[in-house]
Amino acid sequence: MRSITKSPEPASLIGHRKTSHSHYDNYNAKDALRRALVSEQRGLCCYCMGRIHPEPSSMKIEHWRSQARYPGEQLIYRNLLGACLGGHDQPGHLQHCDTRKGDSDLKWNPADPTHRITTHIRYELDGSIHSEEPDFDGQFNNVLNLNLPKLKNNRKRLLDAVLDWWKREKARLGGPVSRDSIVRKRDEQVAGSGELLPYCQVSVWWLEQRLARTAA
Repeated sequence: MRSITKSPEPASLIGHRKTSHSHYDNYNAKDALRRALVSEQRGLCCYCMGRIHPEPSSMKIEHWRSQARYPGEQLIYRNLLGACLGGHDQPGHLQHCDTRKGDSDLKWNPADPTHRITTHIRYELDGSIHSEEPDFDGQFNNVLNLNLPKLKNNRKRLLDAVLDWWKREKARLGGPVSRDSIVRKRDEQVAGSGELLPYCQVSVWWLEQRLARTAA
């Protein structure tokens, strides 16, 4: 997961909330909502960070707090996220993200700046995602199924790539990699305003761990 900065909500959603008897199911401008969510998430699923596109065949509109349990938040933009399909046509043990989550609650919201989502997450070299908080760590596995083998492998590829870069830089320099080089490499991962590389936050996290060590 990575932090999501919410953009201004679609005017159609604001207008719909002002109508009588408005609810999510009778909101007819979901195409605009999908575009807004995918744009602010820079083309990545809010949970696994896989690629999503603003079509129903590629993504789902996720309610961080579910419609069933929190009907008063079904049209609140800060509660709406873009999620991948999450193996929606697969058996339960192969599903992930919103498809697996259903109506369950999560402790932290990647789109709430006060939750500082990245501070609750760490990655292992095998690509697994964890948290030092036992309840949130359990939600990675039991609610979102983010340690599904295919997701672990996708994250591991990004970790392997940044580790390869690190080794090449050390060999080229014949010594430690400078802090400026680490900062440049980290910033490359999130440069611009368009689509990000899927799972890029894994590389960002690893590089920020290195930066923290150089500051110690």
